[in-house]
Amino acid sequence: MAISNLQEKLLFYTQQKSRITQKLSDIQMQQLSASKSIAKAQQEFNNQLSDLYYDEDYGYGTDEYAQILLELQNDHEFELASINSWESELEIQKENYETQLNEISGYEQAWQKLLSTNIKNEFTYGGGGK
Repeated sequence: MAISNLQEKLLFYTQQKSRITQKLSDIQMQQLSASKSIAKAQQEFNNQLSDLYYDEDYGYGTDEYAQILLELQNDHEFELASINSWESELEIQKENYETQLNEISGYEQAWQKLLSTNIKNEFTYGGGGK
């Protein structure tokens, strides 16, 4: 009876590890998405700068150029700060899940050791009577 309870506990830990591993995978995909968003934002910013520079009405050399350039830079910096904040939040979540996973692995190892000891004791008890 005790062996089945220990095995049930081990299955519970396996289920928890699986759930946390899935969450870690989701976070890694979100981190990849954030990196992709940064690259996309940078490409769009570069295109906007190029378009502005060569614009006939507001391009380089006009009075409005510096003001529009400043607005583009501010918008770009705000967008990057937002994405970096998202990445930082994801990293914190990832660290929390990794900590949980390590803790569960430690519990699982302790229960496996207990199960092994329990099985040894069961066989020793049953075979010790001669």
